[in-house]
Amino acid sequence: MWNCLRENCVIDDGTGAEKMNYEDFCHIASVCTEQIGPKCRRFFSPSNFMKFEKDEAGRIAILPFYLYVMRTVSLTQARIDMSELDEDSDGFLQSQEMESYISGLIPNLAQLRDMPDAFTNMYCRIASQKFFFFCDPHRRGKACIKKILLSNCLQELMELHQESEEEVTDTEQAENWFSLTSAQRICDMFLALDKDCSGSLSKQELKEYADGTLTEIFIERVFDEHVRRGKSGSGNSREMDFDSFLDFVLALENKDTPEGLTYLFRCLDLQGRGFLTTADIHSLFRDVHQKWIEGGNYELCIEDVRDEIWDMVKPSDPLKITLDDLLGCKQGGTVASMLIDVRGFWAHDNRENLLQEEEEPPEEESQ
Repeated sequence: MWNCLRENCVIDDGTGAEKMNYEDFCHIASVCTEQIGPKCRRFFSPSNFMKFEKDEAGRIAILPFYLYVMRTVSLTQARIDMSELDEDSDGFLQSQEMESYISGLIPNLAQLRDMPDAFTNMYCRIASQKFFFFCDPHRRGKACIKKILLSNCLQELMELHQESEEEVTDTEQAENWFSLTSAQRICDMFLALDKDCSGSLSKQELKEYADGTLTEIFIERVFDEHVRRGKSGSGNSREMDFDSFLDFVLALENKDTPEGLTYLFRCLDLQGRGFLTTADIHSLFRDVHQKWIEGGNYELCIEDVRDEIWDMVKPSDPLKITLDDLLGCKQGGTVASMLIDVRGFWAHDNRENLLQEEEEPPEEESQ
């Protein structure tokens, strides 16, 4: 189809973009139907043409249309593939079924074709965990196929179809959880933290995450809320396995999402009451304050920070902050960062300087 589009489009004199008007669109529909088959005709409806942005001459760019077709086809194929893997036909995939689906995709994803065979199982485990983090909120061990198909996760995974030489930067690869670069980074991170090579992380080992900027009370709460006890049942035997570590990283890297914020709120809710009080904020920020001072920063008034957080959230009940309040204020991820991570608080405290640096154009090199 891409060849048909390119061979029958026109080049915009001003931008160089490849475009087509409605007459071209109908002609390409006939060519594609003849060369590919009648199934592609459904993409060339008048309503589909109207979905895309048009220039003054009524033309649409061929690339967005082609990507729309590819996404639709990929989604249809994904539904078929997942349904075939759903052994009990209940409309849900278990973790091993999701890993099998991802494993089958790897040969078709341009950016994963060079993956070492020895890393494939680990990659599938890392990739699968993101789907379950976002599509299995109640941690039942199975994710709804419909929810998977509609999730941003699947769209992010399908982005790896793009050839890596076609303007996929190192930054874009690192930001995509499903990229090989990201999966190797996460695996290396876990191995570096696992000092005793036990295959799991103790509280002491997890404290070294992100160069040790997370607070001790937060690490304690992560283990209380999200790490299962060891078989002996004693507190000392509780360690974080790799899957729990993946959830931990996903929550911290997606703090502004409902799923990430829900994970973090359970840690912030010190008393398990479903809300935070001023006393909770004070207890949580006390550790951030200590790290802040140890880092050689200026003195802070904890009460001022507490009041600032209240002003940011504007809770419906002036005496307590709920998860709904954090989600509704659109700054929940920032608030969580301020309470668990001295680096997160520093970023908030220096937000104006950081914003100014982002807005300033890079200096031209001297001739």
